[in-house]
Amino acid sequence: MPDNEADYGDHEADPQDLEEADELTTEALVWQLLLLVNPGDEETALRQFSHYREALLEAGEDAEPVWVLKDAIDWTSGFFVDWKDKESFIDSVTELVRRWNLEIDWGGDTSDEDFLDGTDVPALMSTAYDRLREHGYTLWTWDTGSDSYGGWITSSRDDEAMRLVAVALNIELRPGSDSF
Repeated sequence: MPDNEADYGDHEADPQDLEEADELTTEALVWQLLLLVNPGDEETALRQFSHYREALLEAGEDAEPVWVLKDAIDWTSGFFVDWKDKESFIDSVTELVRRWNLEIDWGGDTSDEDFLDGTDVPALMSTAYDRLREHGYTLWTWDTGSDSYGGWITSSRDDEAMRLVAVALNIELRPGSDSF
């Protein structure tokens, strides 16, 4: 199992990097986030960016980027599930990791009611986080301010960039091993 302390250090972004990120427009930051949640797949990032821009026009300029992004990336590059919907979380993450020909060992039979009754979304998120780290990926979760869980997956080598972009977009983000 990865050691969060070793993986993420002090969780504080370098002020110099934050200043540089603050100089980018929201649109540029959203584009960077889309590139991060679609490692090696610029075509999908472009398609999602187009959806984001269209949705932003409908939502208005005051819309929080993360909520507009949520719909643009859902089930392709991100997940958003109710706090008690373990099956949808498993299905969503399974679909997301299929992009890299990966399978998650959830620690039990995901179709077994006893297994599902003995777990919750945060425990499943932690399991997915650990399994993905073994393959060089990081599962992230953002604070939805509700009973739902939202997040995405990036390449582990982009952890610092993900944290910087999230801070610049005012997205409270944590590794999936430490869900909200």
